[in-house]
Amino acid sequence: MSVPGEATASRPAGLFAHRAFRMFWAADTVGQFGTYVGNTVLPLVAATTLAATPLEMGLLGAAETAGYLLIGLPAGVWVARARQRRLMRRAGLARAALMCTIPLAWWYGALSVPHLVVVALLCGVCAVLFDVAYQSHLPVLVDRDRLLEGNARLQSSQSLAQITGPGIGGTLVQLAGPALPVAGTALGHLAATVLLGRVHGPDPAAPDPGGHRPLLAEIHAGLRFTARERTLRAITACTATANLFNGVLGAVQVFFLTRTLGLSDAAVGATLSVVGVGGVLGALSAHHVVRRVGQARAVWLVPLATFPWLLLVPAAGPHLLAPALAGLLVTGYGYVVYNVAQVSYRQAACRDDMLARVNATVRFMGFGALTAGALLGGALAELLGVRPTLWIAAAGSGLAALWVLCSPLRGMRDFAPAGEPSA
Repeated sequence: MSVPGEATASRPAGLFAHRAFRMFWAADTVGQFGTYVGNTVLPLVAATTLAATPLEMGLLGAAETAGYLLIGLPAGVWVARARQRRLMRRAGLARAALMCTIPLAWWYGALSVPHLVVVALLCGVCAVLFDVAYQSHLPVLVDRDRLLEGNARLQSSQSLAQITGPGIGGTLVQLAGPALPVAGTALGHLAATVLLGRVHGPDPAAPDPGGHRPLLAEIHAGLRFTARERTLRAITACTATANLFNGVLGAVQVFFLTRTLGLSDAAVGATLSVVGVGGVLGALSAHHVVRRVGQARAVWLVPLATFPWLLLVPAAGPHLLAPALAGLLVTGYGYVVYNVAQVSYRQAACRDDMLARVNATVRFMGFGALTAGALLGGALAELLGVRPTLWIAAAGSGLAALWVLCSPLRGMRDFAPAGEPSA
């Protein structure tokens, strides 16, 4: 479904001529910048300003994604019943208000690691509602044959934010302390909320032919729908495995860069921005790559070729940063191309009344694994040390591709219409 009067006109010039999509894209871009500045600032503040331990860093990393474990499955039902853009605006306002508490606490000398953990947890809950609604709303704005193009453009914004957000956040923390970059994060969420309000067009609740059935019945329907379709099952398992070990990596990478390699806050931000450079390259080429090699083939070939490059990160040393940069660049590229292919498949193949539930199920599994990985990473760093933990994270992430490699996707070039999802 697309906004009346825009779909036909947008075809000759692509989605740039689609006003509703442009505003939606602008809102997402601003929000992504706020998110990635915040994702860099909070661990840096904890590690440098508040001298957090590895276990506390693991707890902070877990808090950022724990919302998917707490409300991930019911969020799909709530989003399906809600007006999605309105829900996204409310979630954005809540995140802006929560982030404002951090500079206030710092100015009054009351900032602590538990405060950061609580804010990260509550912002994560808001992010669950925002993200499930955002992925479910794109098919409302544009025709389904434009989903691959739309997802590639949205991923390009996310990757650009990954490039500049960590560098901006790290530099501002080093120059101005924690207050200014966190306030900038809050401003980004607020600006995204304003831009979402300028997206004109339909904002319906997803059709629900079963009426308001009990919540557990709706959750079970989403789980069953995802589990019964073999391609969805393989994709979900691959995403969850990669996220589990990325959570391990995320819990210790700031420690590795600051304490093992001795980098400054600004240098840490610049190093982490390399993931975004790879992501931008992936977003710019994803549409071409997926069309060239086939949508199904891209889902297993891209992770197989790129995820193992993460093994170069723990090989870096104080005077040998190049391996880490190469590993982050290539895996950043692979993650984006993989995500464009598999998200576009979910949006195109799932029925409208099931899309929000399937998105919530996949994100519950994926981000639940990320939360577990952050806790595991903090515990492993305490027991084994930072570098051995990085080796475990890199090896596990590389093995995630086996799920899709050993699935029916290996014998397909493009996705064939699946039985239940295509009904």
